[in-house]
Amino acid sequence: MDIISTQKFIRLAPKKIRPVVSLVKKMKLQEVIEKLPFVNKKGAEYLLKVVKSACANAKNRGISEDLLFIKEIQVSEGPRLKRGIPVSKGQWHPIIKRMSHIRVILGVKEVKKENKKQTKKENVKTLENKKKTVKKGSKK
Repeated sequence: MDIISTQKFIRLAPKKIRPVVSLVKKMKLQEVIEKLPFVNKKGAEYLLKVVKSACANAKNRGISEDLLFIKEIQVSEGPRLKRGIPVSKGQWHPIIKRMSHIRVILGVKEVKKENKKQTKKENVKTLENKKKTVKKGSKK
């Protein structure tokens, strides 16, 4: 089961968010929440909000934070605002203000449970082994 959280139309270029994502990708979820506030980039602020939102989504589903890990972080390009500065002779220099979308996908670690049920073959083998040990110990 995956927990997904997205933040769209962030007024910051994806180019500026991606270096923060590359720092965070290999960390555990608790480490990310602890270390992102101290990263001196504006993209870290937005990324932290999305990670916390994904964590809250997991809590609403009843999943413990200890079982969560970052499966994937995507930073994609959103729409662009096209602006310009007027210059001489009736011309203008274009300024493109880029937006980005952040998507965080958290995975859930599966807890391994021991199977108490044994197959019929395993039950037969254990019974045969018990019989053999009884025969060896008995005196005839």
